[in-house]
Amino acid sequence: MWKTLLAFAIIYFVWGSTYLAIRVGVREVPPLLLAAMRFLFAGLALYGWMIAKGERSPTTREWKSASLLAILIFVFDYGLLFWAEQRVPSGIAAVVMATIPAFIAVAEIFVLRTQELTLRLTLALLIGIAGVAVLMSRSLNLGGAPVDRKGAMALIFASISWSVATVIARKLPLPTSKVMSSGAQMLAGGVFLTLAAAALGEFGNFHPSAISLGAWLSLLYLVVAGSIIGFTAYVWLIHHESPTKVGTYAYVNPVVAVLVGYVLGGEALGTRTILGTLFILISVIVITTTKVKKSAVTPPLKDTAEAVGS
Repeated sequence: MWKTLLAFAIIYFVWGSTYLAIRVGVREVPPLLLAAMRFLFAGLALYGWMIAKGERSPTTREWKSASLLAILIFVFDYGLLFWAEQRVPSGIAAVVMATIPAFIAVAEIFVLRTQELTLRLTLALLIGIAGVAVLMSRSLNLGGAPVDRKGAMALIFASISWSVATVIARKLPLPTSKVMSSGAQMLAGGVFLTLAAAALGEFGNFHPSAISLGAWLSLLYLVVAGSIIGFTAYVWLIHHESPTKVGTYAYVNPVVAVLVGYVLGGEALGTRTILGTLFILISVIVITTTKVKKSAVTPPLKDTAEAVGS
């Protein structure tokens, strides 16, 4: 029982707090470079662990699939998330990223045809859109500054990229081992993020000796707690608890991120944030509890992307 409670506490609170760790890190370390270091270290740890246990390395075909997903997840999704957190409070970033199920639902309705556009889903999608509008609107007098538009658009694009990856992952050959699949995708993502950081000149703005202890500790927290420990807890839970129970972290993480940002990060918690968060969470809960029209294969990415934390 204590193991179950501990694992849930990790995926609830550790993953929820990683948004603030990202915000702390990107204040001093260029965003893509910070993301690159996080996923290179975490990917090497998971990949090395699996190889040491005797797990076979991905085939060339599986590496190609992992690389494609790595570009969508780590370069576009996480790269934009890290960049956006220079402009957007960590709690708000977590809330906007919670719209991922809405974009997946849209893809399942109009692309995969695995869901029907019912009144329930329509209302849920509209509520989610209203939540984002509340956070971004400059005309609504809700107190507090609206979310930076460039940062918000980057987060929305990041959510769409994750959703696309989730959809196409169902068709791609990936290692059967969740840990190996995650390690390969993280490792490839770290390499691509490093190349992107170099192409954008981030190495020229990175001076390790000038980085504070707090920023280095945030990176350590993201690698060890957010990715390695968080992933281990997640994989253990999906083998011991129902997917429905484990999936509740998607509702809890944004709330934890908002509260952690308020208490530890000094971020504002006004009517705008509370109302936008409430709308988006209602949308997510309704969408994720709606039964699909016909059975669909669970995407390998679901065990990968969700398990690397935020």
